[in-house]
Amino acid sequence: MVWLRTLIFTVVVPATVTVYAPWWLLSRFPAAGPAGWRWLALVPIAIGVAIYLRCAFDFGQARGTPAPIDPPRELVAVGLYRFTRNPMYVGVASVVWGEALLFGSGALAGFAAGVCLAFHAFVTLYEEPSLRRRFGESYLRYCSAVPRWLPRLPRT
Repeated sequence: MVWLRTLIFTVVVPATVTVYAPWWLLSRFPAAGPAGWRWLALVPIAIGVAIYLRCAFDFGQARGTPAPIDPPRELVAVGLYRFTRNPMYVGVASVVWGEALLFGSGALAGFAAGVCLAFHAFVTLYEEPSLRRRFGESYLRYCSAVPRWLPRLPRT
């Protein structure tokens, strides 16, 4: 059942950011379209999708979903969460930035920047305080060992 809830969340929230909103923006502000070297933008898109799918799997293993209203019962600190506390956001942002590059779209680049700012605000103002309350000292230790955004190799 957790996989179905994750699928529903994915179709509603990340798909809005990576599919529906970019499609709407491109329909209102046409861009040059994919050409030449811009096909290389498929690399960050593919990496972002792979990151999201791996994170969704890790949430499922912790018996929860990425949805704030249906969080995991355990602190997720495995998989990509060993390198950054927010790999799912990094993956979604990678997809949107890749789309902006692929289509050569200033509107999508502005949207990608706004998405990154919104993610940062949500994480710092809501998610981190909520996780501190929920998981206490174990979350504080996790925060001191793993960076918020830019991945690094885990400490041994």
